[in-house]
Amino acid sequence: MADNEVDLWMTRYDNPMKDVVERVRRIMLHADDRVDECIKWQAPTFTYKGNIASFFPKATRHASLMFHQGALIPGTFPHLLGDGKEGRSMTFISIAEAEERRDELTAIVQAWIAMRDAA
Repeated sequence: MADNEVDLWMTRYDNPMKDVVERVRRIMLHADDRVDECIKWQAPTFTYKGNIASFFPKATRHASLMFHQGALIPGTFPHLLGDGKEGRSMTFISIAEAEERRDELTAIVQAWIAMRDAA
């Protein structure tokens, strides 16, 4: 039984990358107890004093996580890609790759929280 709207969304999510999305979701939620999740833009979105990141649910060859203001997050994160004014993304092709990037994802979330708390 689904506990929240994202759990319910995941039960309906029909995508070959579903297991990878779920692993990344768990990593994001365990990065800090203050991170919350909801459905925005028809996709799971992680929040803390604003939107941290959302999945791009239509990707079928990788799980794609868009950090809406990723360019503003302080620190160096080698897998946070993009050169736009604000957005950055990170993709994952497997559960193993998600696990390899666990520390980096956790550091991104913690840097976001520190930035938002300092504002």
